[in-house]
Amino acid sequence: MAQTTPNHTQAVSGWAAHDSSGKITPFIFKRRENGINDVTIEILYCGICHTDLHHVRNDWGITMYPVVPGHEITGVITKVGSNVKEFKVGDRVGVGCLAATCLECDFCKDSQENYCDQVQFTYNGIFWDGSITYGGYSKMLVADHRYVVHIPANLPLDATAPLLCAGVTVFSPMKDHNLHQAPGKKIGVVGLGGLGHVAVKFGKAFGHHVTVISTSPSKEKEAKERLGADDFLVSSDAQQLKKGMRTLDFILNTVSAKHSLGPLLELLKVNGTMVVVGAPDQPFELPSFPMIFGKRAVKGSVIGGMRDTKEMMELCGKHNITCDIEVTTPDKLDEALDRVAKNDVRYRFVIDISAGLPSNL
Repeated sequence: MAQTTPNHTQAVSGWAAHDSSGKITPFIFKRRENGINDVTIEILYCGICHTDLHHVRNDWGITMYPVVPGHEITGVITKVGSNVKEFKVGDRVGVGCLAATCLECDFCKDSQENYCDQVQFTYNGIFWDGSITYGGYSKMLVADHRYVVHIPANLPLDATAPLLCAGVTVFSPMKDHNLHQAPGKKIGVVGLGGLGHVAVKFGKAFGHHVTVISTSPSKEKEAKERLGADDFLVSSDAQQLKKGMRTLDFILNTVSAKHSLGPLLELLKVNGTMVVVGAPDQPFELPSFPMIFGKRAVKGSVIGGMRDTKEMMELCGKHNITCDIEVTTPDKLDEALDRVAKNDVRYRFVIDISAGLPSNL
């Protein structure tokens, strides 16, 4: 597969992994010319997602090297194509995981582009022109305007960047269960990391009673005092879980490590639902009794479509919701990715792209 095609004439500075060691080094590559449906974006910030770590190390066996990661991108538009009406030069915008979809299937027509069977992602994908996509660990991006969203003026671009993946990943299932419009529910959030901390913020902004469920007792203080959670359960404490049985309407499970869903399902009321958004590398343990005796459901969800992404961003502007971040620079990407692997960040790294060298050619 070609890394570029003839219309890729714009030299861009970025940072890439070249093999499964995952080591990130400066990388000059070419992007396509701005087309009639495109916008060109000067990238200012890019969040570091756990998916980036999997790709640079080829954990999933699908990486096309060299890989330029990054799908939590914020910046400013510098050029717009002739068909583009809703964006103009100077607009503050964001790009998430989606680079291209078929635009014709039922999912695309219903703005569930993330479930299109021809979906291609912002990096390590194959764009319409046959080129490999390169992500946001770079100075500039050319994106089809249909996969770009406005960033509200009151939201800082650095702390907003992770909303383009982590934010919509937790917002979309909450919206699917009408939690953004029907306050007063009791919801649980399993795991307090990059996804979980945003889910807590959404839950409180939407008017719900939020319980954080974690293996780490040390996180109780930050869950309650920093993020506003109402309750906290230690998932390894059988007595706490017993006390919490049949108390929750909905659970969002963000954990990416192998664990049993059985004890968590017991926390749901009859007819309750657990949505899984974490992706462990080994199968869940899913005993049948907690499901059949509680008429409970387990569902999955992956990122979100463009309609959900736009609505989420508008709600974040309304409620002033951003991610809790630690800003890093391109020269420290290896260190940041190692810390992501150890869950040693509260709660998301964001790269200050403008602090990196070399400059754009």
